Amino acid sequence: MSKPLEVVNAVLDAGFEGLGPLCSATGLADEYLRDARYANHEARIDSLIHWETGKLFTTGFLSGLGGLLTLPVSLPAGLGVSWAVQARLVGAIARIHGHDVEEDRVRTLTLLAIVGDIGKEVVKQAGIEVSQQLGMRALEAVPKHALSGINRAVGFRLVSKASQKGVVNLSKVVPLAGGLVGGAVDALACRAVGATARRLFSPGPVSVPVPGMSPG
Repeated sequence: MSKPLEVVNAVLDAGFEGLGPLCSATGLADEYLRDARYANHEARIDSLIHWETGKLFTTGFLSGLGGLLTLPVSLPAGLGVSWAVQARLVGAIARIHGHDVEEDRVRTLTLLAIVGDIGKEVVKQAGIEVSQQLGMRALEAVPKHALSGINRAVGFRLVSKASQKGVVNLSKVVPLAGGLVGGAVDALACRAVGATARRLFSPGPVSVPVPGMSPG
């Protein structure tokens, strides 16, 4: 497996499974699905994005998680953790909209949400023509090896930009890759990722039953 692909898999696994005191993406989503105060999934996602990005304003939040994620390549401290926190948010949004975070398409779209507009270029360079808005439905006919190719390309972009440009310049090229440029920037980056994830995963083709409740 290539190093860029190892990097994105490590980031996705950490985000989806939970990192340190943070529960898994599925566990986070299920907390919101169980909460009857929300009128619909959009209200749940609004609250989810608000509270999760709010955490990033806390001084030392990412640095406190910094020793919990081991990546196969050297990246600026905290950068991989920032991506993992963003992946957790995206995974929770996908789950709320009825998707399984273990599904290959969900993993690929999570990476595309993290890199934002650059994701469009990655998909195009992978030779995949998307005739409709990019999302779960648009990737239905894409074979698994092609999804892996997209993941690898995203990983290459993240690793190369991190090593060549440094964190400050990276934040300009890949604005969703915050990390070391302050809590406010981290929070804004995560909020942007959440907004992209909302677009990529909604509407979900499958409904998820609210945990603890019987189907109606």
